[in-house]
Amino acid sequence: MAPITSSKPTSRRPRSGKRHSKVVIIGSGPAGHTAAIYLARANLNPVMFEGMLANGLAAGGQLTTTTEVENFPGFPLGIGGIELMDKFRDQSARFGTEIITETVSKVDLSARPFLYWREGEEDDPAAAESCDALIMATGASAKRMNLPGEDTYWNSGISACAVCDGAVPIFRKKPLAVIGGGDSAAEEALYLTKFGSHVFVLVRRDQLRASKIMSKRLRSHPNVTIMWNTIALSAEGDGNLLQNLKIKNIKTGEESDLQVNGLFYAIGHTPATELVSEQLECDADGYIMTKPGTAETSIPGVFAAGDVQDKRYRQAITSAGSGCMAAMEAERFLAEDEDELHLDEFNQETPQSAGSNGSGGASEINGVNGVHNISLQDDSPEPLKA
Repeated sequence: MAPITSSKPTSRRPRSGKRHSKVVIIGSGPAGHTAAIYLARANLNPVMFEGMLANGLAAGGQLTTTTEVENFPGFPLGIGGIELMDKFRDQSARFGTEIITETVSKVDLSARPFLYWREGEEDDPAAAESCDALIMATGASAKRMNLPGEDTYWNSGISACAVCDGAVPIFRKKPLAVIGGGDSAAEEALYLTKFGSHVFVLVRRDQLRASKIMSKRLRSHPNVTIMWNTIALSAEGDGNLLQNLKIKNIKTGEESDLQVNGLFYAIGHTPATELVSEQLECDADGYIMTKPGTAETSIPGVFAAGDVQDKRYRQAITSAGSGCMAAMEAERFLAEDEDELHLDEFNQETPQSAGSNGSGGASEINGVNGVHNISLQDDSPEPLKA
């Protein structure tokens, strides 16, 4: 994959007359809240837009659809997904994060400060708000099949994350099914063999899309059965837990029952990048590309954290870690940008205005585009260095 290229906005524009913030976070999952905690403790007064059912999910993201989280450090007895995100939110608010339960529906990253609009105000130029730095933590959502019975048994037998849910008691020593034919499906199926009694992999074609090495591992595992040319028709159970799948062989047309207590989707995720996909560099699957080892995107001052830029791990703990990275990089960016701005303003001072100050007089000089103004004494210290 080619490295991303930086395309720093070359122009500055006035701050929004409606509202201006140093840093805005879009998204309210583990990445967004971790970034908020670090930024708030650095006295940067972050503003978080947690969204109003953005991407079809409640504020807090995908974890709010998980009943039990057992692999997040610090909770040896496990914790509910909603409860965990409530704790994240409380901690963000405690340190001073302003949390707004609205959705950002439009951004303009062509110049700085960056502009954004709230949902319903996209066509009103006067409704634009501005910020010096932006953190995208909008996440990704698992692709679902919308099978009959899916909503009934979601988190009660149906999941989109084997690593997250595979070890919970309802799946232990039980027959399980995975839908998908790529590397993710192979990895999830092999992972589930540690807990389930047997794993069935439903593949709608007559071959796997997975890499050769993953295909070999899957085919050779004694506790895995690959069901070729097979699709799921519906999910059935006792109203509380999944017990059966109706399946169909699309070559023969034969329908049958597959008695399983767990169904895991491994058909991909959709990153929530519609907001910036035409302004930031994204990969072929729509994920925001970041510079290796950082949260920096193709536009300096814009950072990405969490599942919106992570197609591999997709865990709460890795999202939180990338949120920390984004916050620390945003803090450094803002400090360096402020120094640069002060240097630019200082360099724009003319000799005439400098000489007219006298020993105690002050001269006001225009900042970039006439937006910022500072007062300098002739006995001022040396300008800040970037």
